[in-house]
Order: sequence, then structure tokens, then C-alpha cells
Amino acid sequence: MEASEDWLVKSLRLYGDFHAFDLSGATRVLEWIDDKGVFVAGYESLKKNEILHLILPLRLSVKKNQGLFPERDFKVCHGGFSDKPVFDLKHVPETRLLVTSGRPGCSLQVWQIAEDSDVIKAVSTIAVHEEEGSLWPRMAVFSSVAPEVLHGTRLSSLRITDLESQKTTYTSGVGDSEVLSSLQVLGADTFAFCCTSGRLGLVDIRQKWAPSENLGSGPRSGGGRWCAEVRGMGQYPGPSIASLGSNGQLCLLDPRDLCHPVSSVQCPVSTPSPDPELLRVTWAPILDNCLAISGFDGTVQIYDVTSWSGVGSQVEPLFTHRGHIFLDANELDTAPLVTTHTWHPCKPRTLLSAANDASLHVWDWVDLRASC
Repeated sequence: MEASEDWLVKSLRLYGDFHAFDLSGATRVLEWIDDKGVFVAGYESLKKNEILHLILPLRLSVKKNQGLFPERDFKVCHGGFSDKPVFDLKHVPETRLLVTSGRPGCSLQVWQIAEDSDVIKAVSTIAVHEEEGSLWPRMAVFSSVAPEVLHGTRLSSLRITDLESQKTTYTSGVGDSEVLSSLQVLGADTFAFCCTSGRLGLVDIRQKWAPSENLGSGPRSGGGRWCAEVRGMGQYPGPSIASLGSNGQLCLLDPRDLCHPVSSVQCPVSTPSPDPELLRVTWAPILDNCLAISGFDGTVQIYDVTSWSGVGSQVEPLFTHRGHIFLDANELDTAPLVTTHTWHPCKPRTLLSAANDASLHVWDWVDLRASC
């Protein structure tokens, strides 16, 4: 109780803004639609799970603080129900379509946001032919004139499917059985993959499968399970790929040389991730050289990677969000685990984070270095 009260006092100077909400169920999904709305979705087994389109409180939608606002809670704009857990959800830009994936991984579900009602309704399914027990398809969306979804459980099952015709427009064509942990579309013809082993690759779909990758070296040598994210190519100088391991190892890589990390550091995590599927590393879309990690405990850690170099050094976070631990801590038998986080697309230091206790936080952190 004393620790919680101490954190509440400290939070007055740690946050420029802070909002805490309780969802009806925990979510692994925080997917933006423009800069005012976000999708969440439940992931419980053996029950129907809500998919909700939430509008942020007005205070969080304005460019700068303009005083008090009457609405301080999320507003449900649209909603629907999924018969299976939703582990991932992608909004197809400039459309009213969503695609979801989860377990069992025998199909992807395509949804449509109604224009004349508040309903999110299922409209079609995309068959996934290689259902494998506990594995489920990773996915990313190509937003073109004819939207397509990139999906696969392993490298061998990677394919691109046209959402309207459901025709396959691309396959990897390889027998490689490495399991995927994440996929990310980089451009009209390029995407990145990360395998659970730490294997990374950049793929140009205009060519026969010949990815630029880190075979036999790079992050994968550290063991454990891995995830990765690429920031906008050419957006900032320096390495643009961040790869995070379940033991807290964090590697930065230059896409021109994936075999030799620019830096490899150890983040201060007390234990390896209890659920490596929840590992997440994200680049700040506006702040130079800042990234966030979660999936180890009830915190989200933010780092400034500007001065990182070499291999094996210990680093300290620039900021740690501990709100999921201390708020309602006395009501929990076990400490919560952060399930996902995301940066606000327009507000430099604002993030959303969710935990397995169904808490949802929106927080704007203060860079205390600037106030020194």
C-alpha cells in the first residue's frame, strides 16, 4: 500500500497526462484508426470475445491542453463479437475492413465496420491450410488499390491473399519450417519478417524468394524467443531495426547488414518474459531514437538509443511506466503482465498500454532530462 501511495505522489511529476480505464476483458490488441480511435479485442478461450472500436476522450484528441473537458472516458463507437480469441487485429487503411487472427489458427477473419450502425460484422474468412496446434498466423496488411493481407505461421506458409477475391498473389515457395513471430509491411512491394529464433529478413515480393537476412548470426545467437520492429526507412539516421529477446537482450541493426548488430544491450528485466508471445518492441513515430518494450512484467520501458554502441553493455530506461502494477495492486493475487502497448501516432510522448487484468492506460510521460 505504501509503495502504491508513493508511486501516486511521484506520478504527479512523471506524467503530463494519465488516464486509467477498465475494459470488459483483457486485450492483446491496440490498433489505431486515424489518431482518435483504437480497436481492442478479447482473447479468452471458450467464449465470445468483444471487438470494440473506441474513441479517445476529447482531451486526448486535441493538439494541446485546452482546459477541462466533460468527456473523460473512452466512447464505444462500434462493436462486434468473435467466436474465437483475437490475438492480432489489423485495420486496412482507408477502408472499413479489419482482419483478425487467433487460435485455433485455421483461418483469418475479415470484418466490416458498418456505416449506418454501430456494428462490426464478420464478412468472410480466409482459409489457412497449415493449422498447427498452438501456433497461429502472423499477419500484416498491404494497403493498395486492392487491399491484401500477408500471413503465415512459418516461413514455408507465407503468402499474400487478396481480400476481395481471396486469390493468393504471392507465396514464399520455400520449405523452411522456422516459426514466425512477427510480420511488417514496409512498402508497396516489401515486408520484414522475424522468426521466434531471432532470424530476421527483408523481402521484395517482385523477386523470387531471396530475402536479405541474418542467417547464422545476429540476434538469434542469444537464445530465447524474439520479436522485432522496423522504423520508417530513412526516417532518421542510424539503425532502423530493433530486435528484442525474451531474456531482455535488445539489438539494433542496420538493414544493409543484418548479420552484424550495430549494438546489442541488456535491458534491466528481473526475469525472462513469462509469456514470450507478448513481447513487444516499438519505435516512437515522432521522437528521434526512442523505443519502448513490454512483455516482461507490469511495466513499459522507454529507451533513448542515441548513444548505444558495442555489445553486452547494460542500459537503463529513460522512463518506466509502472501504473499497471500500482493501480489496483491491492486487489490482485499476482502482479499484472502488460499484454501490449502502442505509441500515439501524433502525440510524441503519449502511449496506450494494456495488461492481463483488463486495465487500459493512456499516458503522456515527462522527459525529466528536459527539466534538469
